[in-house]
Amino acid sequence: MSTENARRILQRDPQPHLLRPFTMRSVLTRNRIMMSPMCQYSAQDGLADDWHFAHLAARAVGGAGIVCVEASHVEPRGRITKQCLGLWNDEQRDRLARIAAFITAQGAVPAVQLAHSGRKGSVSRPWEGTLPLTAGEGAWEAIAPSLIPFGNRATAMRAMDDAMIIEVIAAFRQAARRAREAGFKIIELHAAHGYLINEFLALSSNQRTDRYGGSFDSRARFLLETIEQEHLDALA
Repeated sequence: MSTENARRILQRDPQPHLLRPFTMRSVLTRNRIMMSPMCQYSAQDGLADDWHFAHLAARAVGGAGIVCVEASHVEPRGRITKQCLGLWNDEQRDRLARIAAFITAQGAVPAVQLAHSGRKGSVSRPWEGTLPLTAGEGAWEAIAPSLIPFGNRATAMRAMDDAMIIEVIAAFRQAARRAREAGFKIIELHAAHGYLINEFLALSSNQRTDRYGGSFDSRARFLLETIEQEHLDALA
């Protein structure tokens, strides 16, 4: 767009489109700027601390319309690293509630990303090499749709059976409930970047022959069932 055209648009409406309010169902944002969820790898036992508060509060004070908390994992084995945030218990919910309340008080909309690392979990932090943890470092068994490791990683893995799938979907549902209780107005479901939900969607990581594998519709079943269950608790 030329400078002259931009000037004409601003003369008609001096407020740039980016700064106009935006409505999503019952949620109204003051502008269309969203701070993306960015992993800080700074938690202990999945608990948010003063670092997370300062990181997120500053963006709310700075004027972002939506401030989204980083990937908050729905169960301990769903973490990427030992230092990832979690939302699998009420103490984690209560720590995040303080942050959500402050974001709201500054006029921004609090959001949270719910996640499960799948086969990409049980590794060190990026600046430590993203290396598989050893038993002495507190490694855990990662889970995935199929026994296909991510790259050359030697992380201990287990292929998910039906009972485990039901368990993980339930964990997403409980995390969604806690997110609502904590005061979050937007819940983002992490289904990209090679993490668990994306692993079900991708043929390269899903070689199942049951109803969660094969055709695209079947590979999408885990995602759709998770959305359905999250929706039920988010509306409760």
